[in-house]
Amino acid sequence: MTKMRIEGSFVATVTPFDATGAVDYGAFRTLIRHLGDHGTRAVLFMGSTGEPTLLSPEEKKRLIVETTKLRPADMLFFYGCSGATTDQVIDNVRFAAASGADGAIIAPPPYICAPESDIVEFYLEVADATDLPLGVYNNPPRVKTDLDWTQLLRLFAHPNIVVHKESTARVGQVGRILAARPDVSVMCCDSPNLGLVVPTMALGGHGTANMTGNLAPAEMATLSTPWRSEGDAARFRERYLALLPLMHFNYSAINPVAVKSLMRACGLPVGSLRKPLRGLDPAALAAGIQAIRDLGLDKRYGYDLRVPAV
Repeated sequence: MTKMRIEGSFVATVTPFDATGAVDYGAFRTLIRHLGDHGTRAVLFMGSTGEPTLLSPEEKKRLIVETTKLRPADMLFFYGCSGATTDQVIDNVRFAAASGADGAIIAPPPYICAPESDIVEFYLEVADATDLPLGVYNNPPRVKTDLDWTQLLRLFAHPNIVVHKESTARVGQVGRILAARPDVSVMCCDSPNLGLVVPTMALGGHGTANMTGNLAPAEMATLSTPWRSEGDAARFRERYLALLPLMHFNYSAINPVAVKSLMRACGLPVGSLRKPLRGLDPAALAAGIQAIRDLGLDKRYGYDLRVPAV
């Protein structure tokens, strides 16, 4: 079976809330259009940027059902289907598949700090339980468990596991995976602190799984284009250097505090963060607003810059 191939900008979107604190599906329509009009190839809902642990099980199910109705023809919709147990994750994935999702991204269960061997079996059991394309999210800062490239290659031999998002700083690991499994879409995190974007794209990576695309979708689409010529590399270099201040700002607080606070300051309909998370104070937000202005994103996208109340 040929694996699904994803290339380009894979944006982890926020979950917008209305004034009552409920998920705002009208706002989702606006945000999806904003991404789709500017080259975003795929969207991840309920990833780390979407405050998934602050959503109820009922909200998560309704979010899948309602957002799949909003999918443009040329975009893929993936959903964060992580959970505390293997059975929960299988139920989440099956619900997403039945509701029309294009795929699911799964991180290891948090908090339990399971050994690597147990997490490998967890992924394989989930993959055996569904035909939905799946992505592995190797993010040890969030879940403690860290998967070595040798174990990841075991997972990528499974026909249903099609995407890898790496959130470590191990360039060699990314290279081993790209060399051994060219059929797997390797999408690196856009954190400049991890520093994976440049080496991943230079080694043949397929794009970025990013949150900066919420604010700079066209720019991230350029940055996330696989290199097939010297022109692609040159365009990447120019865009990457220009975007560094914005990317550093987005990772200046725990995801999604900085990016959602800045989206709100740009006039995008995202609402507040759910407690106990709180938006950035005006002094901390100033660097992000300045980065938006310096890049001319306020003019390009019509952002109405303002500093909202925390």
